[in-house]
Amino acid sequence: MRSNGTWWILLVIMFLLDWYVFQAVRAVSAQTSDRTRMFIFGGYWVLSVAALLAVLLFPYITVLQTSKIFRNYVFAILAGLFFSKVIAGSFFLFDDLRRLVIFAMGKIFPSTGANFMSTEGAISRSVFLSWLGLAFGGGLFGTLLFGFRNKYNYQVKRIKLNYPNLPTAFKGLKAVQISDVHSGSFQNKAAVNKGIEMILQEKPDLIFFTGDLVNDRHEEMLEYIDVFSQLKAPMGVYSTLGNHDYGDYVQWPSKEVKMANLEKLKGIHAQMGWRLLMNEHVVLERGQEKIAVIGIENWSAKGRFPKYGRMAEAYAGSEQIPFKILLSHDPSHWEAEVIPQYSDVDLMLSGHTHGMQFGLESPYIKWSPVQWVYKQWAGLYSSGKQKLYVNRGFGFIGYPGRVGILPEITVLEFA
Repeated sequence: MRSNGTWWILLVIMFLLDWYVFQAVRAVSAQTSDRTRMFIFGGYWVLSVAALLAVLLFPYITVLQTSKIFRNYVFAILAGLFFSKVIAGSFFLFDDLRRLVIFAMGKIFPSTGANFMSTEGAISRSVFLSWLGLAFGGGLFGTLLFGFRNKYNYQVKRIKLNYPNLPTAFKGLKAVQISDVHSGSFQNKAAVNKGIEMILQEKPDLIFFTGDLVNDRHEEMLEYIDVFSQLKAPMGVYSTLGNHDYGDYVQWPSKEVKMANLEKLKGIHAQMGWRLLMNEHVVLERGQEKIAVIGIENWSAKGRFPKYGRMAEAYAGSEQIPFKILLSHDPSHWEAEVIPQYSDVDLMLSGHTHGMQFGLESPYIKWSPVQWVYKQWAGLYSSGKQKLYVNRGFGFIGYPGRVGILPEITVLEFA
């Protein structure tokens, strides 16, 4: 829980922002009837006061402490309201700076500012900028609410990969990659099962999972073991761990309890028939030809994430295998260690970023705030003959939805 001082500062900031945005609401509703303005003003302040009370009472509402899912929805709505008003406020601030300049010009050159004065002698607020700010802020809030319905809207991404050094027997290999299940966030088992059915319809030769099966605790997966156990492929299902799988974001009673949680999670991988690769590799054969699948524990170049992975240990013994696929949860591993030290790793598969579950993707634009932190954050990247694919994630965490960046099932076709 935050300190009382910080809590009250947040409330004051929210109230001042509410009041600032209200000035624009007054401006755009100035020409409406008294009755209409009463409904607009009443609705605005009912919503704003409800948000303030929710923040004030957040630590004391029992259901918010016991239901993580409900808490995430409430937090997402409150954060959406706040940032929507910040976006809107940026337009109003621009308008106020414009008015300040006109005011200053009017003092220096009295005839200059006359045309911008209202009948009361004040400088008029721009109704256009007020509408624009409200439209952008309201649009952001609306998309965040709409995004709640997208969290199970699984998208199949088909990626064709051409490698001259791929053994002939493996030409035409089809693999499916999923990542970042975050089963602790799921609320709809039937919807998740539909995603699994979409994978099975692809009839892949191989299935790869690149980490974050749970948010924190192994028991989050218990309800979904039967669903994910359906994932089978002729050449096997191979998995690795992500940063959330270690339980690092929970206050455990002891180190032993934390380690027991991890061991139980490893057991769930085995129970589902998945081959969990812990700093090791396996060799796959077709005819007399071979490829290697290397899997390491979480390794990140970002300081706040741990480096459990031991690439040298996982790689050892695969030197003579002509084609190598690496499963490594965090894409920052690629440029930090794989490219400079392991130039014969042909393909690295990652996840982790989720594309921040928010962004824009079209044939003309690809953008998400997460790109300010991760250079490789979604899709296919190349460096020489080496390639990296970053899966956008099968599940979700924190914000219980997706805007623009939808949950992904990657189908990799090798040639």
